[in-house]
Amino acid sequence: MSNVIACIDGSAATASICDYAAWSAQRLDAPLTLLHVLDHSRYPVAADFSGSLSLGGREHLMQELADLDAQRNRVALEQGKLMLEAARERVVADGIHEPKERQRHGDLVDTLTGLEDEMRLLVIGKQGEEHEGVGAQLGDNVERVIRAVHRPILVAAGEFREPKTILLAYDGSESTRKGVSMLADSPLFKGLDCHMVTVGSREVDLAWAADKLEAAGHQVQTAVLDGDVEPALHEYQQSQNVDLVVMGAYGHSRIREFFVGSTTNKMIREAKVPHLLLR
Repeated sequence: MSNVIACIDGSAATASICDYAAWSAQRLDAPLTLLHVLDHSRYPVAADFSGSLSLGGREHLMQELADLDAQRNRVALEQGKLMLEAARERVVADGIHEPKERQRHGDLVDTLTGLEDEMRLLVIGKQGEEHEGVGAQLGDNVERVIRAVHRPILVAAGEFREPKTILLAYDGSESTRKGVSMLADSPLFKGLDCHMVTVGSREVDLAWAADKLEAAGHQVQTAVLDGDVEPALHEYQQSQNVDLVVMGAYGHSRIREFFVGSTTNKMIREAKVPHLLLR
């Protein structure tokens, strides 16, 4: 469980993913792996047209279709290799020595869950290649990854800006208290100013969390926000010019109900800065 894994594709988010992955790997003093997955939903390993009754006995046509699929896969494989080479050059320029490169063929989520044992942090973009040009819509694969992978996930958004301040959404539950301890102990956040924020409850003990983080060397500012979780947190992030939002997929508050329920993608959909999801 030592690697920072950056999942790249052909989307415009790739440069940001590389930069945030390099920043994370350096702060964690962890090796960086660049991963490209040829999802079998788009690039099947082998086509099977045996059930296509309309083709009948036209074996030559079936062979041509199979050959086209094979050629498409070869082109996609080569394109992926070029993406990995470009990503390698970028993270090396960011200061990473000897990044690893991996290319897999299969389901993206299955691939990532299979790598969890060696994963310390996963870095992905909020939009995948298939969602280019559709505004703020969150790619289906991204939402699936967030639900399935039980490691911290950094969702890159916007151009890279080295984080100096973070916002932690806190609800006072035992799980979120563990999240505060993770934040206090992790070298990823060392020296960063922290905004400790809860939404809708003035009974949450923000003082304990603030004291914990201040003892770890953080400058801490606390706030209780009114309104719905997503717009309240985003409005605060923008008004305070926060560089990185930290949330936990745990707890039993309105934040949990918002975050891990049917509207999981809301927070990230409108994100202008990266969001780190603690697991």
